[in-house]
Amino acid sequence: MDLLFDPLFRLPFVAGLMAAIVVAITGLYLRLRAEWLAALGFAHLAGAGGVVGVIIGAPPLAAALGASVIAVLVKGALQRSGNDVYAWLILFGWAAMLIGATFTHHAKILGDALVDGQLYFAASAELWATLSIAAATAIALPLLSRSLLRSELFPGHDRTNGRPLWPVTVGFDLLAAVAIAVAALVMGVMAAFALVFIPAWIAFALAGSWRLAVLWSGLIAAALYTVSYVTALLADLPFAPVLVAIAAAAAPLRLLSKRLGPRPAS
Repeated sequence: MDLLFDPLFRLPFVAGLMAAIVVAITGLYLRLRAEWLAALGFAHLAGAGGVVGVIIGAPPLAAALGASVIAVLVKGALQRSGNDVYAWLILFGWAAMLIGATFTHHAKILGDALVDGQLYFAASAELWATLSIAAATAIALPLLSRSLLRSELFPGHDRTNGRPLWPVTVGFDLLAAVAIAVAALVMGVMAAFALVFIPAWIAFALAGSWRLAVLWSGLIAAALYTVSYVTALLADLPFAPVLVAIAAAAAPLRLLSKRLGPRPAS
């Protein structure tokens, strides 16, 4: 555990930990909305944006965030919900990311990092990005949460009472897109997806209330991330495959739901 406090590894550890907790909690809301595939869609598109940014000489993080914001605006213009929109984002993003990575050496390095999840190369820009999105999530999500839950549990309630729902859905989509984009650049595309999908999948079964589900998601993500970070560091392995493997191995935790009570209503 001393490695976590080494100056060389402390910065990437904190950056990844913040990203892991944020995307796990965001994933809980995506699962509630049956849009968990958004994690892969936004992550692939962010990866493509980062690669294109390298090619044109723009900062990869800014380009990735820009691509994610464009995706949210397109989704809002289409007025579509569900996973089919995100399936198209995955296809376009994956193709653009891999094709773009062939153009320059630096683009290839970024493309490989997005696949392997080379978290140890995270710098101060990534740290500040994760801290910023964590702060934004802590402020915005409690304000959006009630409306998001109401829209799923009582469809049409806000519309019937004259309250437009689109500012809430677009606001959450933007928050999710930015969080997933940052996580994808920091720890890799599949690692970001695993942290969006698996902690929420387990928490949905374990928790008996929504607040407990949020707590469970954050704690599970933090635990999976820390174990994976230390394991990959000690074994000299790429971070993303180690995290995905350990997260998948934690799936039996969902079986504890029979003892701990029912999942939150959805």
